[in-house]
Amino acid sequence: MKTELLAPAGDIEAGYAALYYGADAVYLGLKHFSARATATNFDETELNNFVGYAHHLKRRVYVTVNTLVQEQELPSLIDSLDICSNCCVDGIILQDLGVARIIKSQYPELELHASTQMAVHNKEGALALQKLGFKRVVLARELSLAEIKDIASIPNLETEAFIHGALCYSYSGLCLFSSLESGRSANRGKCLYPCRSVFSGKSGDKHYFSMKDMALQNEVLKMPVTSLKIEGRKKNALYVAAVTDYYRHILDGKGARIQKEENIKQIFSRPWCKFMFHGKDKAVVDRDFVGHRGLPVGKVSQVANGRLIFKPNHKIARHDGLQIDIAGQEKPFGFSIQNMYVGRHKVFEADAQSEVSITLPPKSPDITKGQNIYLASSSAVKGGYDYSRPKDGEYINRHEIEVELIITPNKISARSGEFSAELCGNFAKADDVSKTISAADKAFNKTGNTKLHLTGLHITNPEGLFVPASMFNELRRKLYGEISFEGKHGTLPQLIEPCNHQQPKWIIRTDNPDNLNLLNLENLAEIEFLISRDTKVQNVADYPKNKVRLVLPALARDSAGWKPTISAFLSAGYKKWTIGNWWGLNLLPEQGIDLAFDNSLYTLNTQAISMAKEIGASRVCLSFEDTLNNMRVIASKSALPVVFPVYSDVPLFSSAVCIRDNSCSQCPKGSRWIELHQDGNTYWALSRNCQTYVFDNRPLCFATEAREVKADFYRADFCYKNYSAQAVLQIFEKISTYQDIADCAKGNITSLVI
Repeated sequence: MKTELLAPAGDIEAGYAALYYGADAVYLGLKHFSARATATNFDETELNNFVGYAHHLKRRVYVTVNTLVQEQELPSLIDSLDICSNCCVDGIILQDLGVARIIKSQYPELELHASTQMAVHNKEGALALQKLGFKRVVLARELSLAEIKDIASIPNLETEAFIHGALCYSYSGLCLFSSLESGRSANRGKCLYPCRSVFSGKSGDKHYFSMKDMALQNEVLKMPVTSLKIEGRKKNALYVAAVTDYYRHILDGKGARIQKEENIKQIFSRPWCKFMFHGKDKAVVDRDFVGHRGLPVGKVSQVANGRLIFKPNHKIARHDGLQIDIAGQEKPFGFSIQNMYVGRHKVFEADAQSEVSITLPPKSPDITKGQNIYLASSSAVKGGYDYSRPKDGEYINRHEIEVELIITPNKISARSGEFSAELCGNFAKADDVSKTISAADKAFNKTGNTKLHLTGLHITNPEGLFVPASMFNELRRKLYGEISFEGKHGTLPQLIEPCNHQQPKWIIRTDNPDNLNLLNLENLAEIEFLISRDTKVQNVADYPKNKVRLVLPALARDSAGWKPTISAFLSAGYKKWTIGNWWGLNLLPEQGIDLAFDNSLYTLNTQAISMAKEIGASRVCLSFEDTLNNMRVIASKSALPVVFPVYSDVPLFSSAVCIRDNSCSQCPKGSRWIELHQDGNTYWALSRNCQTYVFDNRPLCFATEAREVKADFYRADFCYKNYSAQAVLQIFEKISTYQDIADCAKGNITSLVI
């Protein structure tokens, strides 16, 4: 089976460019429910035109409906899915369980593709989603080639992997930084990209989380996945054309051409890396600069009399854009070439290796010898990626019909499904019946602007009669004028009846049992232990088994390595479990346990909660990033008991990228806390087991809001940070009386929307 090259389209022009330069498929978003909400995206007319053209070329189109959906948005979600169905898209890329439930019930013609926002990072997670009806899984970007091959080996499951473009510091779907700190949720398509910002730390003011771009280049030929995905729905058509063209040549056996690589870097490029493709790599963050850099073209020889002097290693021309690294500035200094000289001659363009002097703009920063110079835009490249596009409406999606035509001596009639038309006349025997058949075929294939496509014409003419072409045309107009297609109008599937809510009880979660030493456990409904692969049964054996719930973390790159730990606890009779990612669903038994869904398996609407119950969940946890109003609504209608998270140190980033300065070979291992500052706020990065978790210095605390949500459980989390038993007791005594602790964060709890 041919490997699919999948290109992005933030607007219809980028989509046409992708198809022209060899994309086998294109993914795009509508005006709502797109994780790239600030892209131009597609309206219904554009989508219909584009899908029609793509299908004409035998290419595929996938639509991203990959944000979390709040309860009041469900009717609008139906409108978007109606558009997708009526425009005949080939698949829906999604994150929200509620979206999956609605599609399975109302739109079975649409394939389910699990978005990278679902953080599928191991084979067990992919297997779980396959069982839930997903045809394709988009893999987490953090995976190595060996991990990709392991997941791609699953029979009858399509896999999609990113090969080029921007990277997030956090696992997609597990990033809450923008949401909880700024009220703009990445899971809702509104990320403010705090990972690109400057933080102050031990190593100085740096971009500690600003990732380089992924560029796998020839390595894509080693990947056994169904689809190779280019990131870039916020990029323009020129970028999409250049990157698609580059990888099309590689996949067609023509190699990674240097000129095409240089073109991409001139259009838009941070420094390139392979990310984790070959395993752990610390050189994937660009701490010193942020944003588009360009193609390296030389170093500053000198600056004299307001002119920059250097020898470019690449041809440059007037109006090209240059950028220069300036020490102490987070972004390179950029300007457009207006006046350029070779020797004493003013030139329009200069060849490589010729010494040039370029007039600097007024008020340029201090530029010193040896600083890097980049070609950040090129007029030649901008004009080098022309593409064709069809006329508007030329390839709209048409409804397929078949027509039955009956010819008798005094009447001709035509029928298509429930629609029919007829004309009376006197029809004599034909001299050549084939001409009658030809005339009928020609007439009924004229579908014009009717949005119809004739797939079959069945003619009954037992007496071999002749009918004038004009009458066939009149009959066709009459029949096609009768045919109407209202299109798909989905409805929300029936919800499972709300459960009977109880008086709320308290749950304590910890990763250190010593934290509980001063608590009266009789006052708790449950004790949740966030365990690791190394946790032993004896670590929790001192606590009542009926009160203990074991929590599997969201991240487990080596999911198979968890099997002995899980098996040991199951054998010891521990039946209460909580999972934070889909991999846990596949490792735990389907029967005989009490299975809760954690907050990272997002349920922001009642459709998602109903599907969670259908999967086998016994309860769900409301999301840390949700609003109080939405929590109130879904809790009151929930088919499952709900947990309201009252207190927690929430990871803002959960990352596979190590923040430590040391090399991997010299790593002292263990846990290490690193203090960071930004705009008066303090953050803490925890480096542990080759993962990095970033926290606000302030915990989230929703104690004063807790009474407003009809929750069945309130939960306080004491994980990651080092709490003493005395501190846990003091905090719990305060929040259990619905009082906030001092200097806490509130996230989006008081927001109207996120």
